[in-house]
Amino acid sequence: MHRGELRTHCYRVLGSTQDAEDAVQNAMLRAWRGLQSFEGRGSVRSWLYSIATNAALDMTRSRSRRELPVDFGPAAAYGASVAPPLMEPVWLEPYPDQWLVGTSAGGISPEARYEQRESVELAFLIALQHLPPLQRAVLILREVVGFSAAETASQLGTTVPSVTSALQRARVTVAGRLPARSQQSVLRDLGDQRVADIARRYADAIERGDADALVSMLTQSATWSMPPIPTWFSGVAAVREWLIRDPLSERWKHRATVANGQLAVGCYLFDSAVGRYEPAVIDVLTLDGDKIASVTGFLMGSALSEDDGDCLVGEKVFPCFGLPAEWPEGD
Repeated sequence: MHRGELRTHCYRVLGSTQDAEDAVQNAMLRAWRGLQSFEGRGSVRSWLYSIATNAALDMTRSRSRRELPVDFGPAAAYGASVAPPLMEPVWLEPYPDQWLVGTSAGGISPEARYEQRESVELAFLIALQHLPPLQRAVLILREVVGFSAAETASQLGTTVPSVTSALQRARVTVAGRLPARSQQSVLRDLGDQRVADIARRYADAIERGDADALVSMLTQSATWSMPPIPTWFSGVAAVREWLIRDPLSERWKHRATVANGQLAVGCYLFDSAVGRYEPAVIDVLTLDGDKIASVTGFLMGSALSEDDGDCLVGEKVFPCFGLPAEWPEGD
């Protein structure tokens, strides 16, 4: 009943779908073993959140924070070569909107300040990753999930004053890292039809190899990154040069989706060795009005020619986003 909600919660803490799955599995095992000790002094949901949060926090002690290339190092120089992928588990991973679930019956608590999709937007997740683990957990439990200060203190084994202090510090850090507008606000203003048109024009420009049409959709300071490749490009000149040199020389098919509460596009790359389009990239688009301010292209193993176990596997990942595991023949 609570598993999907806990998975999203652990993803916010950890920034990785794979780590979130492991944390929830661990939490469920701990809950099963501790079931006899649960005396019903609080709700089952609060008890499970306590176990899941602590399982996720335990994982943060042995893992580095998750990042995106734009925070990992400087932008590449004009014409720079693309570096090899960094396969260590340091990158933020995309999250399917269809995995998002609301709070339990009774609606969202007044303590919750962030709506569900806003709380998995890329900018918000990166801001969370810059918080110490305890502050991160407090902010999520208080302002995303909506637990009271007393419930949060109980879940984390600390005091209400400690929770209040951690929340105040976390708010300052997050506020300094978030853009002026959330993607939810931008998408609402655009409306479904205009958002769909942006996705269609984006896909059409890439499929036709039309660099000028694609660049015309970007803001002047747009960024383009491709985790797990650390190289990223900033500004339309550098982006255009790289597009012509690399992705626009390939054959692509696309299908619109949503990821991290944002407009996204599933990208299928033609593999001449097998004669079909393979699921290769999920491009998450950050919009500034009707322009694209950044493209974060999460590369699958098929786009990397990598067999490393840490690769995202397109055939497994794409269906989670409502995308076919393989491009339909004749489509």
